[in-house]
Formats: sequence, structure tokens, C-alpha cells
Amino acid sequence: MRLVAGWTSVIIFLLIGDAMIAGTHPLGTCFLFAWLLAVIVWAAFGVVQEAEEIAERLGEPFGTLVLTLSIVIIEVALIAAVMLGHNGVPTLGRDTMFAVLMIVLNGVVGLCLLIGGLRYRLQSFNLQGAGAYLALIIPLSVIALVLPNFTTSAVGGKLSVVQAAFFSMFTIALYGLFLCLQAGRHRGFFVAAPGIPGDAVEHALPKHVRAIGSTASRIVLLFANILPIIILSKSLAAILDQGITQSGAPPALGGIVIAMIVFTPEGISALKAVAANELTRAINLCLGAATSTLGLTVPAILLIGLLTDQTIVLGLSSANMVLLAVTLMLNTLTFSGTRTTMLEGATHLSLFLVYLVLVFSP
Repeated sequence: MRLVAGWTSVIIFLLIGDAMIAGTHPLGTCFLFAWLLAVIVWAAFGVVQEAEEIAERLGEPFGTLVLTLSIVIIEVALIAAVMLGHNGVPTLGRDTMFAVLMIVLNGVVGLCLLIGGLRYRLQSFNLQGAGAYLALIIPLSVIALVLPNFTTSAVGGKLSVVQAAFFSMFTIALYGLFLCLQAGRHRGFFVAAPGIPGDAVEHALPKHVRAIGSTASRIVLLFANILPIIILSKSLAAILDQGITQSGAPPALGGIVIAMIVFTPEGISALKAVAANELTRAINLCLGAATSTLGLTVPAILLIGLLTDQTIVLGLSSANMVLLAVTLMLNTLTFSGTRTTMLEGATHLSLFLVYLVLVFSP
């Protein structure tokens, strides 16, 4: 059903999509947006499901790369579609990355800790894994979203060509090193430690018990779920531009929508994991999404800007820089011990609500 819905929508929008979008009444725009949003999110769930199955078969580090690259492909495709649309938005990449960080580090993390605290009072996790993620998230987020406001080679929160090229290379190299350590030498940092509830039982199962079907068929299904998202992203971008213009909504809302589309499947998986008292897995999903966004999406956006001569604005506003700094400090404090409570969850959610207020009332 998922593939049928996705590819049927692709055929319809390829044939008559432009005619349906052009001059649509606001109610019609809402209907088309809801249609495409539902199809793309449903297909994104399929991508995550197939990527996880492939990860089980290929093992590490290839499994981690498949899952990470699948999500990043979706995110970059959606951002590029809006950036290259008729109303190119130079701040879209920045808004999307910042939205991912706020949704993940405050919204989903806060909800996970709150639910876990309500159900289990105290939850434990592998401290070394969370620390490794934050050791990457903190410098990469500052380099991508704060530093451009203070450089002098370019103004207005932008990077020069030299800066964009070298920062991208440094970011990719650092993220690649992180993946190698995560999948190899320090793999134990990212699984439930002995005595901590987690998914150790699942990994102890024989592969033939978990594996159903061949790896080749799963790869075909993975691309069959990704392609509708990439093809429909252009139509979604046009509808999103039109809807924001018609409603007078802030441009940053486009970044929030893209971030929600990309992270919804992983966010639901994180909530399921924390409900099963698997906080380590939930943290891996949340902090891993933030890390991959900074490690791979930033270089991809900068490359698109260089190749298409698009203006890319990365520097955050003063208020958002303060919010980012508080978010990073709060996450460092939250994951400085091995146990979490409801209090941390409520604090993270409060910061997320502050972010939403600033979007509509800067």
C-alpha cells in the first residue's frame, strides 16, 4: 500500500501537478499540502524500515552508513527543491538545520525524558555514547550556525567560497572519523552498557531469526521508497512556497515542515524505545539525527549553493544564537550523568516552546 500510494501520487503530479498547483485557492493548497505531506511521511517510514533491515544484514560500518545516508538524501532533496524553486529561500538550509536541532535536542529529547520519567521514575543510559555525540554536535553547530555571523570575508551570515569549501571538508572528515569509531573501535559506547536496560537481547538474536528476505530485495525496496520522496519534493516545495505566501506565515516555517518530515519516523522510533525503557537507543536516534544533519547536510547545502550560485545564509539571528547556546549547555548537563528524570524532560520541552514562540513572534 505504501509504494502504491507513493508512486500513484508521483504519476498524478508528474502529469497534472503544475495545473493543480497554479492558482489554487487557499483551501485547495491546504488539501494538496496535506496529501503530499501524508504520502512523503509514509514513504519516509518505509525508508527507515528498509534501511534498518539492510543495516541488520550488512553489519557495521555499512549498516550505519545506509541508514544515515537514506535520511540525509531525503533531507537534502527537500531542502534543494525549495532552494531551487521559484521563490528561492537563502535561509532555508539554516532554518531546517536549526529546526532539526530544536525538534530533536529539545522537543523529542524532552518528550522522551518526560515519558520515561513518568513511567520508570529514573532511566539509565550509556554516558559515553551521549558524550561522543555531543562532542561532535557542539563544535559543528557553532561552526555552521554561529561562526558565519562573525567572519569578515563575507557579510550577512554567509561564508566565502574558501570558507565553505574548507569547512565542508573538515566537517565531512570529522563525521567520517566519528562513523568509523562508532562502528568499530568504540562501538560499545552506543549500546546499552551491562546492567542498563536496552536492546542487548535483540542484538543477541541470530541473524537468520531477524533477517527475512534477501539484502538485494531490501535495497530495491529502499530506493523504491526514496524515489517518490525525491520526485514529489519539487511539488511539495511549490505548494509550501504558495501556502506560506498566501497565509503570510514566517519563512522559517518551511524549515520546520521539512525537519518534521525528515525526523518524524525516527522520532516515533525514539518514543517507542523510551517507552520500552531503552533510553540508550532513543538517545542514539535523537543525537544521531542531529549529528548527521550537521555532518552531512551542511556540506551538501553549501555544495548546492556553490554549484548553482545560490546565496546561502547560515548565521542565526541573535535570539536564536542564545537559544542554541542554552540548548547545547542544557544537553551537556542532561547527559553528564547516567540517569535522567522528568525534570530534565520538562526543561527541554520548555525550551522547545520558546523556540516555537520565537518563530511566530521574533
